[in-house]
Amino acid sequence: MDMCRCSWVTKEPIYIEYHDKVWGRAVFDEYELFEKLCLDGQQAGLSWLTVLKKQESYRLAYDNFDPYKIALYDQEKVERLLNDKGIIRNRLKIESIIRNAKGFIAIKEQGLDFSEFLWGFVDGKQIVNQWSREEQLPTETEASRNMSKALKKLGFNFVGPTICYAFMQAVGMVNDHRVDCLAYQASILKKD
Repeated sequence: MDMCRCSWVTKEPIYIEYHDKVWGRAVFDEYELFEKLCLDGQQAGLSWLTVLKKQESYRLAYDNFDPYKIALYDQEKVERLLNDKGIIRNRLKIESIIRNAKGFIAIKEQGLDFSEFLWGFVDGKQIVNQWSREEQLPTETEASRNMSKALKKLGFNFVGPTICYAFMQAVGMVNDHRVDCLAYQASILKKD
């Protein structure tokens, strides 16, 4: 079988690097998961490539996605972010990251680990699909609907079922690389 890349990848070097080494690789660090969830929400209505190109600017603008710092942002900070050309300047999306930071803290205050909370929607195990064509991939699943509902209940937004599924794919909760993709095997979480 000839190995290739998933068909959604463009010829952009940053996208190729993201596909080959990041997308679908299991992430367990709760702060990295927080960042990725926030960035997936920024994608709503846009291409992922748009957000990916701005990722470093987002890290600078949002204190490296430290939820404890972000939760303290006031209207003055929101106005500064609205003028930051390095990020997507949409008030609802800017405010969503602040809301999500407060949701992250709410989870921590319940004595929960954010990573364990999120991975709990897949019972702590990666779902390894075996798609041969991208058309087979769902845009949402029962797990992503459950995650969306739970996150919204905690105050998160821009976390609909489709965004949650894209997030689950990105952080390796679900391996949705095609079986003939060069990153498919490398993205399978190895069991200890």
